[in-house]
Amino acid sequence: MAFIIDAHQDMAYNYVAYRRDYRRSVSETRKLEANTYIPAEADHTLLGWEEYQRGQIALIFGTLYLVPGDQTYPTQSNTLPIYHNADEARKFYRMEMDYYNMLDQSGEDKFRLVRSRSELSAVLAPWSAQPAKYPDVTHPVGLLMSIEGLEGVGKIQEIDDYWQMGVRAIGPVWSGGRFCGGTIHHGGFSDEGYELLKIMSRIGYILDLSHMTDLSARQALDVYDGTVIASHANARALLGSASGERHFTDEAIRSLAARDSVMGIVPFNRFLKTEWKKEDPNDIIPMQTLVEQIDYICQLTGSSRHVSFGTDFDGGFGYLSVPEGINTIADMQKMAPLLADAGYKEEDINNIFSNNWQRVLESGLPV
Repeated sequence: MAFIIDAHQDMAYNYVAYRRDYRRSVSETRKLEANTYIPAEADHTLLGWEEYQRGQIALIFGTLYLVPGDQTYPTQSNTLPIYHNADEARKFYRMEMDYYNMLDQSGEDKFRLVRSRSELSAVLAPWSAQPAKYPDVTHPVGLLMSIEGLEGVGKIQEIDDYWQMGVRAIGPVWSGGRFCGGTIHHGGFSDEGYELLKIMSRIGYILDLSHMTDLSARQALDVYDGTVIASHANARALLGSASGERHFTDEAIRSLAARDSVMGIVPFNRFLKTEWKKEDPNDIIPMQTLVEQIDYICQLTGSSRHVSFGTDFDGGFGYLSVPEGINTIADMQKMAPLLADAGYKEEDINNIFSNNWQRVLESGLPV
């Protein structure tokens, strides 16, 4: 059973906003939240430590994500990390980093931060040696801290501090506007954005293109000489123009492949079928659509080296909004037989599950 590296989960955001503690199992969290507003607002969780073990989830890119204050976000939570200025953003970034550090230092050895190649190797070694068999055999899950949307930072030189605190990847944009065009505010890189890329490259950050507009992604690929990824995005060609610029064009996918990089597929129904409606119980998306996304990228790039998973689980959606057959992240293991049925060999499946992200991290992380 191959282990999985997942390049995008909003774990710390959910802890700060809703006190979801991912040391618990999915069933424990769902039970605790059953009679609260949380499932209606954030959907039902897909994530928990027991499920990480059952699903062989060896490493996660854990995000630092904040809600821009200029975006409407109806919530009953009085702890939602909404920022209106750099001081508020800095406070929330620290709170989310504190959560990851608590998981790392709790003494339970359930999670370990990954900041270097040696730490990566140490985390993946037990998963490579023996699959987890919960509850008898378990392994610590690696956490690599990544910032999703840097618009809230004060002076961009502050990213030096975040590097020292263990952050290793940055996606400069979520909504867009300050550094480059994004999901809401379009356009390309600003002068400040280009300066940010220079500083990121000097420090050694992995650059995440997710949420960038087509123009911004092209500009970033042209000038950034460090490691580039797309942690969570799908192939736009299978979604049509209704998906806007949130997902990647064939040109962008080929450009990533030319850098020997990887993009993580998102198992969110609306990112698999843009007209999907959550309120329609008959609008069912099969897991086969994930195979179609993966196969499209493999055929386009000529190999299985450039696609993996970036689930974005608990990123505002839960098990009511993912393909049929997925109740928790443990069910991502069901992709193995589906890919095999589509003609993918064991080596290809291992690439897609973990080898591709492992290769990128082994070159992109500091020694």
